[in-house]
Amino acid sequence: MLIGSRWICGVLTLAMSVWCVMSGAAYGAQACSVSSPAHRVALVELYSSEGCSSCPLADHWLSQWRDGGIGAGVVPLTLHVDYWDGLGWTDRFAQHRFAERQRELAAHGSSTTVYTPEVFVAGREMRDWAEPDRFTQRVSTIDTQASRADLTIRLEPGAERDTLSVDAQFGARAPASGSLNAYLVFYENRLVSQISAGENRGETLHHDRVVRKWIGPVPLVAGAARIRHDFPLDRTAHAAPASDRFGVAAFVEDGATGDVLQAADLAACG
Repeated sequence: MLIGSRWICGVLTLAMSVWCVMSGAAYGAQACSVSSPAHRVALVELYSSEGCSSCPLADHWLSQWRDGGIGAGVVPLTLHVDYWDGLGWTDRFAQHRFAERQRELAAHGSSTTVYTPEVFVAGREMRDWAEPDRFTQRVSTIDTQASRADLTIRLEPGAERDTLSVDAQFGARAPASGSLNAYLVFYENRLVSQISAGENRGETLHHDRVVRKWIGPVPLVAGAARIRHDFPLDRTAHAAPASDRFGVAAFVEDGATGDVLQAADLAACG
């Protein structure tokens, strides 16, 4: 609805609630926020690489949740690892910290082996992710569980041009087996790479929900944490609106077990 020079909209579903505000004095810029639901939401982490010939199919699989947000039922992220970089093709999206996180998650499951593509759901490896019924069952089981943490993400235009200002707040609902950690990530959609070497030589690869910035772990102190950060928006490569290309995700993890207690995501506003 329109109230004076301010446009306010709200959506409430069983999944989560989203509110956005646009001020006419701010040249049409919007602010929006999302709060996690009372039930647990599954964080899906795909570990991938442009140097891996088996990964494009997994990248395509994850892209079905490119829009994320309300109704998606999962918070999907693609994390490109760097251990393929010495085998013919250097992945421009790869970060060593993602390879480290992959090994940490594997260790929580008593495994010393990592590979690509590898999928973790709520902090636990899922080898049969490509079987739709099995994946749906796994996510549905998580969805029926009460959330053990609360998340709120607020986005608004940053003080500098082409920046996104994020304010994420985290709270624990119940004690954990170990310390709780908060994470905030910035992701990008509609990325395209022309591969000229390595296993995917000659291919054009398409990526969505690719993690570009990673903040965390930030410990919850007295059951709470807050992360505020400004992310730059690179608008030079595409004409697509920011809401179609950029977004943030946040989650709370049990540091002792690797279990992801709750997750939420929000696309850039307007």
